[in-house]
Amino acid sequence: MAEINLVEAVNQALAYALEHDPRVVLLGEDIGVNGGVFRATAGLQARFGAQRVIDTPLAESAIAGAAIGMAAMGLAPVAEIQFTGFIYPVIDHIINHAGRLRHRTRGRLSCPLVLRSPFGAGIHAPEHHSESPEAMFAHIPGIRVVIPSSPARAYGLLLAAMRDPDPVVFLEPTRLYRLFRQQVPDNGEALPLDVCFTLRDGGDITLVSWGAMLTETQAAADLLLQEGIAATVIDVATLKPLDMSTILDSVSRTGRCVIVHEAPRTAGFGAEIAANLADAGLYSLAAPVQRVTGYDTVVPMARLEYEYLPSVARIMDAARKALAA
Repeated sequence: MAEINLVEAVNQALAYALEHDPRVVLLGEDIGVNGGVFRATAGLQARFGAQRVIDTPLAESAIAGAAIGMAAMGLAPVAEIQFTGFIYPVIDHIINHAGRLRHRTRGRLSCPLVLRSPFGAGIHAPEHHSESPEAMFAHIPGIRVVIPSSPARAYGLLLAAMRDPDPVVFLEPTRLYRLFRQQVPDNGEALPLDVCFTLRDGGDITLVSWGAMLTETQAAADLLLQEGIAATVIDVATLKPLDMSTILDSVSRTGRCVIVHEAPRTAGFGAEIAANLADAGLYSLAAPVQRVTGYDTVVPMARLEYEYLPSVARIMDAARKALAA
């Protein structure tokens, strides 16, 4: 079995869905003839035709509106927004229509829509192409927010998102698209939504992250182990709805928690996890919850980009601070 990277896993999942589910339709800017900016849809229009893989005008609001209409009428559209910096015109449709359709129609209609977009920093792109707006989408009622952190999870979670009867915002970490490869069977098996994945077990501290920051978080866990500190590493994967029970269970054993994300600190999703720990896990905590995040600034240009992103050193410092308390 050949090893594939994350963007190839996305392509593989989309192809499987197109082949096995006639309701699935892809739409977005340059996704057909050109195969997408990151080649996530390469070859799919040639294989499945221009009526299933649709090149749209440069109009994000129209893409979202058309996709919601398709979903309401029985299709299962997968809409691509080329970069998250272009996603803000879409939010009107997501808030006012996609997230409310089931409620508004009292269950008569659902909205089986997947909104895909690359997100995050680390590829030396302009700031509009490097943002991490996951907390903003997690705040919208009726919306699932899913973020893969590996090729295998991208394949399985995207299949699950496309089979879900309600709207899913599927954010793909741009920095991971070609960072590493895994063997990913093309067997159509979905991974469960709404659950965290425990990537490693340790009894001393819990490290919680998602998306591209799992790379640095895992590296920090490796170095901490060399110091005799065994960390549990949790991949949140589905931010909304959040599987808080997995995190609480780990913290009940370790007593300490560090949350890592590259989005700005203020009102970042890590604050929601920390608040839940304070609500339901306060007596398990032996030290204050630590957050390692991006800064409350626009993502800087290439020269300073890695000063903005949480580093392995910053994660280890936060872990040592928690362990010293």
